[in-house]
Amino acid sequence: MIKHLVLFKLADQAEGKTKAENALIIKERLEALRQVIPEIKKMEVSVNHVDAAGDNYDVVLDSEFESLADLKIYAEHPAHLQVGAFVAKVRTARAAIDYLL
Repeated sequence: MIKHLVLFKLADQAEGKTKAENALIIKERLEALRQVIPEIKKMEVSVNHVDAAGDNYDVVLDSEFESLADLKIYAEHPAHLQVGAFVAKVRTARAAIDYLL
């Protein structure tokens, strides 16, 4: 199994919405991918607590795949690319790691 973790920092305002609004949009759109990409074995998307202090990231994607090949299918899937295009418009930073479970 492959664990795929991605963290996003979001702009305070982007695409006519606040950071909090965009975080929820990202959460909804990423979670919807489970219905269209069968290679996703597990997916959880969380939004940083509004009162959390410091330089935290705003959204975390925690997902699992059977193999790197399945992760690649997910990464190249048109539905994922569509979500990624939106995220690219509203994020200021991204960090990711893929590792074996």
